[in-house]
Amino acid sequence: MTADFGFERLHHVQLDMPAGAEELCREFWVGVLGMTEIEKPPVLAARGGCWFRGGGVEVHLGVVAHFTPSAKAHPGILVNGLDGLAARLAAHGHQVVRDGNFPGYRRFHAADGLGNRLEFLEPEPVG
Repeated sequence: MTADFGFERLHHVQLDMPAGAEELCREFWVGVLGMTEIEKPPVLAARGGCWFRGGGVEVHLGVVAHFTPSAKAHPGILVNGLDGLAARLAAHGHQVVRDGNFPGYRRFHAADGLGNRLEFLEPEPVG
């Protein structure tokens, strides 16, 4: 940061998706995670894809010609109730891989219905 500008917050995270997979995205982001779908502006809606919002998190899924989910890149989504989220994902058939290698946080990785890697984390309790 400099005296010329400052960062406010992250507006959204964009993930890739194949053409025609909007319903599969809705099943995960709305059906499993409980987010709300946001209507895309018409000029952007013509490209396909879909946008979702829940709490302070906004996720955009955009169509790419040759979709391959990333094995490494991912959004890190801070949550409260990490164990409840893990249980919900597992109940919907999504693998939850716990990882204790981030000091000060409990976390796990999972994937959306397209295989996009996601990280969910919660601060360790103080005290």
